[in-house]
Amino acid sequence: MNENKFKLARTSLAITTVLTLFVAGFEVLMAASSYRPGMNIFDIATYATANVNVYCLILILLNLSLLPFAVLLYHQSGISLKKELAEKKTLVRDILFGLAALALTLVLALAYSFVYTAGRSELAFTDTDTSVGTTIMKIISLVFVSGICKEIYFRGFAKSLVGSVLGETKALLLVNIMFAMLDWYNFGFSFFAGLIWIFSYKRSGHLISSIIPHAGVNLAGIIYLIVMC
Repeated sequence: MNENKFKLARTSLAITTVLTLFVAGFEVLMAASSYRPGMNIFDIATYATANVNVYCLILILLNLSLLPFAVLLYHQSGISLKKELAEKKTLVRDILFGLAALALTLVLALAYSFVYTAGRSELAFTDTDTSVGTTIMKIISLVFVSGICKEIYFRGFAKSLVGSVLGETKALLLVNIMFAMLDWYNFGFSFFAGLIWIFSYKRSGHLISSIIPHAGVNLAGIIYLIVMC
């Protein structure tokens, strides 16, 4: 097999691993440092992103700092990142795939909300910060930066670069485990949501079909917090 393919696959996995370990490490540190006697695992997990402005800032800086390397990797592989994201001739179809995936993801999120509610005690962290500054930070970080960049790293890399070595489906599933590790505090929601986004991406062939549900479910969470608070 072409040595260049191995090199591109290794580099793309290295980028995804750095993002996963750095963000997950920060989440574990925040959760562990907030532990108080009587907390259960659900309570502890709520503190992983409790310092929301710092968390969002880390996501923005880390994702954007890795983006130039992603662009370079696509260029070296001969794959157009622009076309990987979307193409005009299939845009409507791809958007419809994305909206269908978003609907399924929202149903999954609703089911998971019952698990979170049942598992948490009065010691859990509850996010009530709906200030304009924090809301804008969340939208930039979770909707735009994470919604686009993470899909490039966790879905695009897996299919286009790692998939050329391991096989497309195997690579997508392997990297999806890393995606779930990064969001460990939601107890598998990201893994199962990722499976939905993988299906949408594979059917459409363009990342916009996974960007829409990823960004959309994050935006729904922000809106829900504003409405409920």
